[in-house]
Amino acid sequence: MNPRNIVVTILTLGVGIALGIWLGGEEGPAHRETSPSVYRCPMHPTVVSDRAASCPICGMDLVMDQSGGAGHDGGHEEEAGEVRIDPSTVQNMGVRTGVVERMPVSRTVRTMGRVDYDETRMTDVNTKVTGWVEGLFVDFTGQEVKKGQPLLKIYSPELVAAQEEYLTALDYVRRLEDGASSEALEGAKALLGAARQRLMYWDIAEAQIDDLEQTRKAKRTMTIHSPQEGVVVHRAVYDGAHIKAGEHLYRIADLSRVWVYADIYEYELPWIRKGQSAEVVLSYAPGRVFEGVVSYVYPFLESKTRTAKVRMIFDNPELELKPEMFATVRVRSEMVKEAAVVPVQAVIRSGERNVVILDLGKGRFAPREVKLGLEADDVYEVTHGLSGGERIVLSAQFLIDSESNLKAALQTMGAHHGAVGSKGHQH
Repeated sequence: MNPRNIVVTILTLGVGIALGIWLGGEEGPAHRETSPSVYRCPMHPTVVSDRAASCPICGMDLVMDQSGGAGHDGGHEEEAGEVRIDPSTVQNMGVRTGVVERMPVSRTVRTMGRVDYDETRMTDVNTKVTGWVEGLFVDFTGQEVKKGQPLLKIYSPELVAAQEEYLTALDYVRRLEDGASSEALEGAKALLGAARQRLMYWDIAEAQIDDLEQTRKAKRTMTIHSPQEGVVVHRAVYDGAHIKAGEHLYRIADLSRVWVYADIYEYELPWIRKGQSAEVVLSYAPGRVFEGVVSYVYPFLESKTRTAKVRMIFDNPELELKPEMFATVRVRSEMVKEAAVVPVQAVIRSGERNVVILDLGKGRFAPREVKLGLEADDVYEVTHGLSGGERIVLSAQFLIDSESNLKAALQTMGAHHGAVGSKGHQH
């Protein structure tokens, strides 16, 4: 062989070995396969190029992707809509992440309430006879009364006549007791009983009838007594007034127990049940908490406010809860169940779907559609899409979601152009 050819062959072999070592590292001449270089925008990772250029969105220089391509990261399969963001960009965006937890969920419903009378503890006072008021013992609204306390005196010719009839029947019975036949005595007693019953029908107390028997003298006026303990919340009678049978005179309310009404929005109704404990706080008594219970949830909504009315019962022995007061109401739900939950701020709600952003690690993020259940205290119950333990984005998720949507749109456009190109080759 020509010596000159030998020298050229040795030099060529040496350059090939050196180039193989530079490309393949320790593998020697059998260099590894290389993938084409990929350049990405640090702010818009979906903008890629096979050469150095500028981002058409923000104008920043594209940098080489060191992860080994646009679709692979250490052997991990890329999820739908996955995007990659440089760690420094993630930090600049203020991305915060958290782990999806499984925990018991409950909710405290907070709303405004209004104190009102307990309708089951209110009584209207009237008379069953016509007459004239000749003495008024309770003469102003707000006055406290005891059960059996005198309210007013009334003169009624009907009552006077009824008393006279009773005394006449009573005298007749006592005369017949001195030797009359048993049949006549029984008839007289029946007449006496009817006269007594007539007085009782007119709300004359038995004690007053007994007093009539003792004195044997009809009284010109009869006293009307309070049927219950409470406060006079309405008065419609004055001294000397002429009143008719059935006319409203007083309304008495027992305030030792009151009702509190609260308006509950539709989405909070699943957390409200009859029998739940409730709390009330008043502005004029800061720090004081009143304990009550939910007694009734009304089966309809107010058309204007789109709220349902809830009634609660509170004991009020010191009369601190006054009707028509406004109060802050808290109802603690007893509905507790184990579920995967995510913070409210982590969910992107578009109206048609609910999305959270998964943190896949190493700057990789992907959207995940989820189905939500009840809203508890600052968290949503997740019924489908998450099982617990996944890491999700808690802030700046809207920016990542927009990048994911842009990437999906670009992929769709690329597929569309590829299909058009293949059709052109067929022609």
